[in-house]
Amino acid sequence: MYFVKVYVTYKESVLDPQGEAVKGAVHRLGYEEIEEIRIGKYFEMKVAKSDRSVEEMIEEVCDKLLANVNMETYRFEVLEMEEA
Repeated sequence: MYFVKVYVTYKESVLDPQGEAVKGAVHRLGYEEIEEIRIGKYFEMKVAKSDRSVEEMIEEVCDKLLANVNMETYRFEVLEMEEA
């Protein structure tokens, strides 16, 4: 069994209106040192072992469903879980 963490964020070239709104609120609270905030999505998955590569499978899921590859980028971590 694998535990997979997927992080999806806008590409640097894409405006992040939610991030800008949060940054404005943070500045109004007095935290002017914070220069940029980007909002993203986070997914956790448990994946059973199979003959397929878990990395290839997760890339396919991200490309087809979890991320809009025209506007977003993603990265993921795969951790092997101990069998109980």
